[in-house]
Amino acid sequence: MLDIGRREFMTMLGGATAAWPLAARAQQSAMPVVGFVNAGSSDALLAAAFRKGLNEAGYVEGQNVAVEYHWLEGKFDRLPTLMADLARRRVAVIATPAGNHATQVAKAATTAIPIVFGVSEDPVKLGLVESFARPGGNLTGINFFTSELEAKRLALLHELVPKAVRIAVLVNPANAPTFESQLRAISDAAHAMGLQIQVLKASTRSEIEAAFATLARDRAESLHVAGDVFFTSRRVQLATLAATNRIPTSYPSREAVETGGLMAYAADRAGMYRQVGAYTGQILKGAKPADLPVLQSTKFEFVINLQTARALGLDVPPTLLARADEVIE
Repeated sequence: MLDIGRREFMTMLGGATAAWPLAARAQQSAMPVVGFVNAGSSDALLAAAFRKGLNEAGYVEGQNVAVEYHWLEGKFDRLPTLMADLARRRVAVIATPAGNHATQVAKAATTAIPIVFGVSEDPVKLGLVESFARPGGNLTGINFFTSELEAKRLALLHELVPKAVRIAVLVNPANAPTFESQLRAISDAAHAMGLQIQVLKASTRSEIEAAFATLARDRAESLHVAGDVFFTSRRVQLATLAATNRIPTSYPSREAVETGGLMAYAADRAGMYRQVGAYTGQILKGAKPADLPVLQSTKFEFVINLQTARALGLDVPPTLLARADEVIE
């Protein structure tokens, strides 16, 4: 038997113990790193949808891929520094679900790192890709539409509140150029329906509160919340203020209706996050963004909260209920 003293044994044991963390760290550092960037607030359900997409491609967070989540809480001014840092560290993929502006900043930061986006505008018009079928370059992803849905959502709100001829519109000026295209789409749709709009701007929680103070003072007849990742992350605040001030409000996500909002018409956001995750996984396996066609959302949801409608004293037309994908009692 090998004869060693207690001191020698403890020295060997300590060396082995120290080696394990080093090995674990080396294994972890060998994992590809995905930089996940979203301008909204942390959302467990959407992050889970992204991970589900990764799983479909054979990647499990913490086992064979590391994901850095960057939720910016509506602070778009942090994007240039963050993207420059991700580019400097040469992460494996940058994922920007629900991020027109984030994707544009990422594109400006790197032409080498693959970028998988979820954008609400036409990515060709945004200058992100050459075409849907052949993206070219280092970007691809999914177009989930927002501005294109604004007119439809405005019409549904008008159908629900037909006596309202002046509709307030809440936009986020920090999310340029998205809010500009949204305003054009909303203005054109309102003009076609003979409606007037009152534009209110908010980029922070306190500015949302100030906007609702203005709405209460002006006795707003209804409110259309423009599609924006920050507004979606502030859905509880928006729904609460709308209920408190008794303002019929249309939202850009079903989650807002689930938290007490009146109605929403939007693309399936969870499905979009899953697809961004799936494409991210495919690229980690060796696919090139240029060879992955840009996809388009095909699932759209019209959701009405009937309990909120009753609280507001609204009679929802049977024809509108019949068209709803889901009615929350």
